[in-house]
Amino acid sequence: MHVPRLNLPLVLTYLRIVAIPLFVAVLYVPESWINERTANVVSMWIFIVAAITDWADGYLARRWNQTTSFGAFLDPVADKLMVAAALIVLTEKGIVDPFAALIIIGREITISALREWMAQIGQSKNVAVNILGKVKTVTQLVAIPFLLYNGVLFGLVHTNPVGRVLIWVAAIITLWSMVVYLKAALKPASS
Repeated sequence: MHVPRLNLPLVLTYLRIVAIPLFVAVLYVPESWINERTANVVSMWIFIVAAITDWADGYLARRWNQTTSFGAFLDPVADKLMVAAALIVLTEKGIVDPFAALIIIGREITISALREWMAQIGQSKNVAVNILGKVKTVTQLVAIPFLLYNGVLFGLVHTNPVGRVLIWVAAIITLWSMVVYLKAALKPASS
């Protein structure tokens, strides 16, 4: 078995995965230890730092020529786990509509399985990440901190309604991108 050599981009990906249980635990700490407002802010910052490391690990891996096949596999897994954990917790707390969470998580499972299948038949280029997938990711990564904060920001903006709209925008883009990926996968290979 080949063990990938550690480098900073890979360590950042590992840290993102390790942050998931911490992120969830903060939201369920008893109120006698930490009040809900503080828990929301701390969890929001954990999520934001994780999102920044998502960008940083890819940037550094390319810049320093430290890309690995294991890193290419693990990076999107870490992202999907963090988003899924956030959506599940926010749904359980009644902040995210369960249907929106189901759309987003279901799409991630479907597209991951599709990519696996396409790789097995030698057609992975048909389902490579496209701009729509990137817009979907950015929309989710903006919506979720708004929903985690769940309060009035700078005394001006209540983040909950903004986050709810953004998460539905993300769900719509998610469906749209899934259709695009499925159509690309089902298109006959050009000869």
